[in-house]
Amino acid sequence: MTRQKQLIIGCIALLIVASILYSLPKNKLERIRHAGILHVLTRIDPTTYYRNPQGYSGLEYDLVRLFAGQLGVEARFDVPDTFGKLINDVATGKADIAAAGLTVTGERKQKMQFASAYHQVREQIIYRSGYRRPKNINDLNKGILEVAQGTSHIESLTLLKKSNPALDWTVNETIDTNGLLYFLHEGLIDYTVADSNQILLIRRFYPDLNIAFDISELRDLAWALPISEDQSLYEEVERFFKRIIRDKTLAQLIEKHYGHASSLNYVDNCTFREHKKSRLPQYQQYFDQAAKEHDIDWRLIAAIGYQESHWLDNAVSPTGVEGIMMLTNDTAKLLNILNRRDPKASIEGGARYFKQRIEVMADDISEPDRTWFALASYNVGFGHLEDARKITQKLGGDPNKWMDVKKHLPLLSDPRWYVQTQYGQARGEEPVRYVENIRGYYDLLVFLTEENQIKKNAMATETLAEQSQALEAEVVPMPLY
Repeated sequence: MTRQKQLIIGCIALLIVASILYSLPKNKLERIRHAGILHVLTRIDPTTYYRNPQGYSGLEYDLVRLFAGQLGVEARFDVPDTFGKLINDVATGKADIAAAGLTVTGERKQKMQFASAYHQVREQIIYRSGYRRPKNINDLNKGILEVAQGTSHIESLTLLKKSNPALDWTVNETIDTNGLLYFLHEGLIDYTVADSNQILLIRRFYPDLNIAFDISELRDLAWALPISEDQSLYEEVERFFKRIIRDKTLAQLIEKHYGHASSLNYVDNCTFREHKKSRLPQYQQYFDQAAKEHDIDWRLIAAIGYQESHWLDNAVSPTGVEGIMMLTNDTAKLLNILNRRDPKASIEGGARYFKQRIEVMADDISEPDRTWFALASYNVGFGHLEDARKITQKLGGDPNKWMDVKKHLPLLSDPRWYVQTQYGQARGEEPVRYVENIRGYYDLLVFLTEENQIKKNAMATETLAEQSQALEAEVVPMPLY
C-alpha cells in the first residue's frame, strides 16, 4: 500500500470518527432526547401523582406528561420509599427531574436547582374535630405533633422553636404526610403539618380534619433538578413553564385539580356518606347497568343522580321535574320514558341523555372540559350554555374551557347581557354550582368505593415500597402535546 493510499484511508477514518463524535449528544437535554426517556421522581399523593379509575392523574403527572410530549420522549416515574430519599435522590442526580410538589426553601436550594414556581402554598397545623383546636404554637405541647421526615415542615418548626423553646415534635421516618393525615383522622396522633393544597384535597375524604393556623407565609412549589454546569434541561424546563403560563395551560390544570375541591362543606360530605350507605344500595344495579350500556363510569351517573334528587325515586321539584335523575316531562317523552319515578327507567334515561349532551358538544372541546360542559348542559340546557360560551369568547376568554366559561355563566341572569343572547335569561350561577358539586360527589364516591391509596400508604409502607419498584420498571407512554 502506497503512502498516499494510507493517508487517504487515515483521513477517511478520521472523518468517520469525527462524524460519530459530532452525532453524539452534546448535553443533558440531547442525551434525554437521544435515549427517549425522561427520568422523573415523584410521590403518590392527590396533589401530585396517583391512580384513578381512568389511569394515572395528578397535577404533577399532567405537567410531566406535557413536558415529555414537548421533548418527544417517554416519562419514567420513580416513587422513592420515603420523602427524604426523594430529596436525596434528586440532589445526587439519580433522576433528571423531581416533580413532587416540592416547596422551595433556602436549605434545599443549597442541594438542588429549582425551576420557576408553578403554584404557591402555606404550611398549616392540622387537627381533628372533637379535639380542642390549638390557637397558637404553645397549645401544640398539649398533644402529639408528628411530621414526615425530609419535609420542609421540619424546617418551619425548627425556625419556630427558636422563639418557642418548648415546642416539640416527632419525626416519622417511614410515613409521609398523607399517612400522617390518616393517622390524625384515626386519632393516633393529635396534630400534623400539611401544605394548604394537600389539606384542601384531603379534607374531602377526611372531613373531620381541620386547619388550626398557618406556620408559614406563601411558599413556592417548583420542579427540582440536580445542580449542574449543564443548564440545557433546566433552560428547557423554564421555556416549558413560560409557555404554559402564557397560554393558560397551567391555570387550566390547576382548575382541573383544585377548582372544585371546596364545593362540599362538612354537612354535605357527611350527609352524602350516610346516603351512600342507606340509599345507594337499592339503586346500585341500575347505575351499573346504565354505565355498561352507555360506557360511563357508574359513579359519575350516581353523582348526577345525587345532585338531582339525593337518590330519592319519588323526588319532585316545584318546576315539575321528577325521579332520581329529575327528568323534565319533555325530556322523558324524548327518551320514551313513561314513568319518571321508575328508578330503573329514570337512571337509564338520565345516563342516555347525559351521553347525548357529551356527543353534541363541539368537536374541539376536549376532556375533561367536555364532561363539565355536558353536565352544565344537563342542568341549564344546551342553548343557554352556548350563549355563555359566546359571551366568554366576546370577553376574551376561551369558550372551550370550563375554567373560563364558568366565570361568565352567571352573566345569563344579568339583563345587560342576556338581552344580547339567543336564548335569553337563565339562572347562570346554578349550573356552575351544579357542575362543581357533581365533581365533588364523584371524587368522594371514587374514594369511598375504590381501595383508597392514601389509607393504603399509611397502613402498609411495604406496599408503597413494592409500588415504587413496580413504577420504577414502568415506562408510561406520553403522547405529543
